[in-house]
Amino acid sequence: MSERGAIVWFRHDLRLDDNLALSAAAALEGPVIPVFIWSPEEEAPWQPGAASRWWLHHSLASLAKQLQQAGSRLILRQGPAGEVLQELIDETGANAVFWNRRYEPAVIARDRDVKQNLRDEGLTADSFNSQLLWEPWTISTKQDRPYQVFTPYWKTCLQAEPPAEPEDQPENLPAPDSWPESDELDDLKLLPDIDWDSGLEETWTPGTAAAAETFDRFVEDLAEDYNTARDRPDHQGTSRLSPHLHFGEISVRRIWHTLNDRIDDRRTRFASGAETFLKELGWRDFAHHVLYHFPQTANEPLREKYADFPWRQDETSLRAWQQGQTGYPIVDAGMRELWHTGWMHNRVRMIVASFLTKDLLISWQEGARWFWDTLVDADLANNTLGWQWAGGCGADAAPYFRIFNPTSQAEKHDPEQEYVQHWIPELTAGKTGVRIGKFPKSVRSGSSSPSEYPPPIVDHQEARQRALAALQQIAD
Repeated sequence: MSERGAIVWFRHDLRLDDNLALSAAAALEGPVIPVFIWSPEEEAPWQPGAASRWWLHHSLASLAKQLQQAGSRLILRQGPAGEVLQELIDETGANAVFWNRRYEPAVIARDRDVKQNLRDEGLTADSFNSQLLWEPWTISTKQDRPYQVFTPYWKTCLQAEPPAEPEDQPENLPAPDSWPESDELDDLKLLPDIDWDSGLEETWTPGTAAAAETFDRFVEDLAEDYNTARDRPDHQGTSRLSPHLHFGEISVRRIWHTLNDRIDDRRTRFASGAETFLKELGWRDFAHHVLYHFPQTANEPLREKYADFPWRQDETSLRAWQQGQTGYPIVDAGMRELWHTGWMHNRVRMIVASFLTKDLLISWQEGARWFWDTLVDADLANNTLGWQWAGGCGADAAPYFRIFNPTSQAEKHDPEQEYVQHWIPELTAGKTGVRIGKFPKSVRSGSSSPSEYPPPIVDHQEARQRALAALQQIAD
């Protein structure tokens, strides 16, 4: 059996280290044929957005280089995954196909059909967990139901069997006698036709080497102060690992065990920061738990009564929010950071999401779609959980009366205006000395100003009362 070889179907696991599908194929001691299949239509209506495709292009280039250094290569194909896999089986004589699981509804359905079809043909077809600490079906309430609140979910996780130790990269990846043909990476057309990605190029280096460097920097320089620094967008206090984790360029199990091994004394600042970060990884698992058990939430509110919420259709305000022209500096700084870098600080994500759903009363779905196209770490589970949290309509959601004040949020989390002034340079034109969330009289009145920063598109206090009135209609 092993002589015929195995296909390893790469997806969101673009690494060789702690890749269980790759390890399973290497253990057969026959040829290993790594393949990536570009079939975005099979992920509809959530096929990868523009920023994700940019990252994917460069991550695949990194993976191809790693495989080449290991004496192997990456085969690139396009088309329906099941058909492409069958073509490769016919071309190579492989009798096994391995992959690592994903948890999006459309992908689960596709993978289930692929696995069944392969097994019906007498082939070995197995999938593995290389993405989460605890998979969605392994954690449940005492009533054997899925969790909808994070705190009891996390307590159950910590009482469960801990994540397995990570596996090293296979020592040997035998090549077939002849390699099947491969598309060129540029043939996948993942990069934009027009040059809008310079900011992404300046900000990020996709791939496993950069992922490892980013994690090492977090462990050595950032973990100790993570508890407080993670809420400061004006500081480099977060890990910035989210896109690397999403594309599987670093093993979440390796992160888990590395941090736990470094926690010698749980009373230290390092231990406190590391444990808080591990809890954030728990939120990531929780997001997948919710999406797996409630797949409708990618498009519909978990709390069904919110389907009747009186959202406003306001294209002008939506466009101002998207372009960072709302007149609220902390909101606009976040939206401009997002457009330029493909990323936004998590505290600011909460602020801009609250502003869209509460101040503007524009649907969380509109925000989720915009983030999906512009984030390099766009992840369906996390994107859905975050936006439904902000809109008050999902699992562990913010209470309906929790409405972030963008002015006080900015004063608390960016007190020296460094973040705002970096992304909104027109605020400092002429040394106006603008307080965060406050505006020069000439700007507030709408008259022309050298800074050309727009006046607020909505009065927060009036918008807050409007949101409370709307939310009270469907509150518990």
